[in-house]
Amino acid sequence: MSAPPDLPEIVTRALRMSLQHGYVMTSRTETGRLLATLAATRSGTMAECGTGCGVGAAWLRTGAPKATRVLTAELDPELAHGVMEMFAGDDIDVMHADWASLAEHAPFSLIFIDAESARHSPREEIVDMLETGGMIVIDDFTPSADWPPMDSGRVDQLRQEWLADERFTSADVMVASDTSVLIAVKR
Repeated sequence: MSAPPDLPEIVTRALRMSLQHGYVMTSRTETGRLLATLAATRSGTMAECGTGCGVGAAWLRTGAPKATRVLTAELDPELAHGVMEMFAGDDIDVMHADWASLAEHAPFSLIFIDAESARHSPREEIVDMLETGGMIVIDDFTPSADWPPMDSGRVDQLRQEWLADERFTSADVMVASDTSVLIAVKR
């Protein structure tokens, strides 16, 4: 273990809510700790695309400087309002909206999105929401030591596009033996 086993209280609340809603696959602790570390380097406004039960937003808030705004959007009304209530005193703005609505609050210094959502989202819309020097963090990749990156015997097009995009300086970071995170910083 490379970090203390205790979780921040806000993260524990979000994980509890995830379990209550039947989500056993949520943001990994390894990913969360990396996300909090990256958030600590940011200022301005950060966004999470698709909050689910708020685990990613909780990790962002634990690392982000106090003056940094954390904004998250969730389309499911039950989840969105539950997360709003859960984060009522935690300085996290929760929108009941599609992630594309976050563009109204751009530009962002950091955007967090999971790979599945990123695969089904217009990439250029995500890029346009980032400020110069802004960072996108995409989780839930299967580690790959190959180029082009592979997943289940096929080229992982999403990861390849982000890693090869000359507008970004990017890295694929393995956070556990079975998962990696792509980090891309806009030049």
